Amino acid sequence: MSGNSLVLPIVLWGRTAPTHCISTLLVMDDFSTIITGCHDGQICLWDMTSDLEICPRAMLFGHTASITCLSKASACSDKQYIVSASESGEMCLWDVNDGRCIEFTKLACTHTGIQFYQFTIGTQREGRLLSNGLYPEILVMDATSLEVLYSLVSKISPDWISSMSIIRSHRTQEDTVVAMSVTGILKVWIITAEVSRMQDLDPVFEEESKPVYCQGCQSISFCTFTQRSLLVICSKYWRVFDAADYSLLCSVPSDNDQSWTGGEFIAADKVIIWTEDGCSYVYKLPPSEHFRSHVGKTKESLVPPLIYKIAERSDKELLICPPVTRFFFGRREPFHKLLIQGDSAGQLSLWSIPDKLQVSSTISLQEAFDKLTPVSAGIIDQLSVLPSKEEPIKVTASVYIPSQGRLVCGREDGSIILVPATQTAIVQLLQGEHMLRRGWPPHRTLRGHRNKVTCVLYPYQISPRYDQRSLVSGGVDFSVIVWDIFTGEMKHIFCVHGGEITQLIVPPENCSVRHLLHHQELQTHFLLCLLSHFFVCSGALDRCVMGITAVEILNACDELAPATVDALSHSAVNLKQAMTRRSLAALKNMAQHKLQTLATNLLAADNADKGNLPKYSHNALVVQAMKTNLTDPDMHVLFFDVEAVIIQLLTEEAQRPNPTLVSPETLQKSQAGADKGGSFLANKIFKQVKETMKETIKEHLLDEDEEEEEEMRRREEKSKSLSLLEYNLTMDTAKLFMSCLHAWGLNEQLDNICLERLGMLRPHCPISFGLISRGGHMSLMLPTFKESLLRQLSLATGLKLTLSDIVGKGTYGVSRAVTTQHLLSVISLANTLMGMTNATFVGEHMKKAPARPPRPGGTPESPRRMQATPPQPSNPALQAQIKQGWSQLAAMHCVMLPDLLGLDKFRPPLLEMLARRWQDRCLEVRFCLFNLLCFLLWKQSAS
Repeated sequence: MSGNSLVLPIVLWGRTAPTHCISTLLVMDDFSTIITGCHDGQICLWDMTSDLEICPRAMLFGHTASITCLSKASACSDKQYIVSASESGEMCLWDVNDGRCIEFTKLACTHTGIQFYQFTIGTQREGRLLSNGLYPEILVMDATSLEVLYSLVSKISPDWISSMSIIRSHRTQEDTVVAMSVTGILKVWIITAEVSRMQDLDPVFEEESKPVYCQGCQSISFCTFTQRSLLVICSKYWRVFDAADYSLLCSVPSDNDQSWTGGEFIAADKVIIWTEDGCSYVYKLPPSEHFRSHVGKTKESLVPPLIYKIAERSDKELLICPPVTRFFFGRREPFHKLLIQGDSAGQLSLWSIPDKLQVSSTISLQEAFDKLTPVSAGIIDQLSVLPSKEEPIKVTASVYIPSQGRLVCGREDGSIILVPATQTAIVQLLQGEHMLRRGWPPHRTLRGHRNKVTCVLYPYQISPRYDQRSLVSGGVDFSVIVWDIFTGEMKHIFCVHGGEITQLIVPPENCSVRHLLHHQELQTHFLLCLLSHFFVCSGALDRCVMGITAVEILNACDELAPATVDALSHSAVNLKQAMTRRSLAALKNMAQHKLQTLATNLLAADNADKGNLPKYSHNALVVQAMKTNLTDPDMHVLFFDVEAVIIQLLTEEAQRPNPTLVSPETLQKSQAGADKGGSFLANKIFKQVKETMKETIKEHLLDEDEEEEEEMRRREEKSKSLSLLEYNLTMDTAKLFMSCLHAWGLNEQLDNICLERLGMLRPHCPISFGLISRGGHMSLMLPTFKESLLRQLSLATGLKLTLSDIVGKGTYGVSRAVTTQHLLSVISLANTLMGMTNATFVGEHMKKAPARPPRPGGTPESPRRMQATPPQPSNPALQAQIKQGWSQLAAMHCVMLPDLLGLDKFRPPLLEMLARRWQDRCLEVRFCLFNLLCFLLWKQSAS
């Protein structure tokens, strides 16, 4: 998908929640949102109510490594920004409200801690980010651009900074940054107004450097209640220092079987300390005067008494990594004091301190998924739920073929399902008569693997040098299978690997064949050759060979020179040589090559006559399989490119002499699958010229070749056709997209028009949309977002709403950024469909006229086999009703603009103008109004 296009994601999560092994967490100041980062690089947003109920809302994608730290990046409550950092040096600035990535950068260092710092210059407030990590200074960055402004540098004993804290001064304009190096040296920097205004990379050196012998420091925290104490947590002890002269006040060692990992002041005289195994301890500190009177005495007499112990886990041995614990207290209402813990199972546990000793709330992603009614659907759940099982068979590998509209899904039981992508998405997301059909949509099951399918590859999609009929799959049964995607036949199976196949890769065209072995030489361990073309399959090392055996393998590579591997398969083979060898395949390949050359020349001339318009190669729909962890089943994201949908609709409208249906096989036969402008002319050329060349070739073939061809034809007729469904792929994509985008429930009369006249379908439940932002970063709404949305809308309206009340229209209350994209998409698509002939979706998803797959040699099908639905007669009255329906649909969504744009005072005149002008027959007026609306939406999204 193009980064400049308007692309809207829709995600099907399935019933299994994504893995979320929590590595760090953060709570916003208003205590309404919890943010967790995980070791796999994703960030999860959790909504929290005033009653401390937690619900996961969205997941953010963009980091490629483990999240190391999170920090708020703004002080105001109306714009809640956070910054995240990963092990690879990536930093991202996010908007918490909608998950939009505002800015991102990457530095050649790893950050382990970030703190937000705001300073005031006159009446202007600016934000800074102070970061420390695996480098010997503290970087000071602009909180909005993530640009490094200057650094706090150690002049004495520079070393990595393990932790830091900012001490704010309310009496002077000087603030203090206190940090601890990994060698136990305490560093102090003074930030004045002059330093805060620095905009260059000149270093600022420390004011004080003092050895305090705190090696392995985990965290530093300043007591905000008294501003007189500093808490330092090390793995084997924690200590309290005087904030004035940094003298030691007390020290508490850890038990032999535990390690301290963090702590905070929860009151002027209380601290909470937590351990690596998830336990937390609350200690009461002695009075301040008693504290300081014992300075210099033995540490045994300074051990504060333990008040209570909390958060002991009974199942801690089941966790794959230590839990993450943090303490937060509200500086504004609500004034909660919360201890929050996240673990490797994606579970959040919350305690209210010090009022309650029991868990106040606990939730995990999987628990939230299990509570959903109806359950969250996967991409092919309707074909994967067996009668004897409650859970569907998990999808473990997927590939989408845009030119055919097919989705290929490998499953946990070793089977592979081929299904039309739009049809299976309609079943999962939308209501309709298809819900009453068992085994709908039409599909094909390929069986050959004895266990889980781990990877699927369609090589022709990556390089045209591969056969477009070939599909390759790998599994945990050590096998690689080559399939004929049109007949479902297993062509080859390779079982020579020493472990499960983890990945299939197409090598570059200039890859040396000296390191690749032919599939006929069954000595290969990593690589094999597919039909004279190579691809790479990663697996486990079986064995190493040396000496004579290694020489024989390398000699086999030399023997398989490209000129000796059936040169007749090359498209430029000499006709005389082909006749001598009696190779029908060579003759057909030669004919196809000549036809392609001829068609290319004719198409080039035709394009020259039309002004040589550039072709548009974007796909209207792309289905991308994703997983947060390698152990997870696939979830699927549908990416709709609005610009591509509109262009394909207009292109097909311009080319269509009569409305006809096409099958996926017909679509894939076009030489340039995305170049719809030339497909009609190319098909005519191929049909006319191929018949002539076919007869010419047959005259030179012997009788046995004709018998061989006839036998091959009979075998094809006996094999079950893999033609999944005849349908218009572009219209079906538009139907799915518009049905998901429409604001159902706002206007009952318009909803009936959409269902009966326009052929749209109502969603089952709120759709999990997504938002793509800068740099390809993406936020995806979790299926549990509707619970949070229900609570928000119920509070806003004062009504007790149900799930049916927010289906459709509920997604327009998620965020302004998401609503802006939805309105722009639905208005532009409705405007496009309004100008088309017979642009209705009625019956588009239930057509049942299967066509045979194409012949291997490319011979066109006979007329009796192609049973295309005859074009429907055009009814002027019906056409007018359809156009009026699309016009009303666009107008209703335009009505939502004043609220979105904050134009309440302009609402009556704007509505009057829309009602009067949108129905104007003058296309120029309507087009100008549409451009105005798009401009307003664009300005809103830019702000």
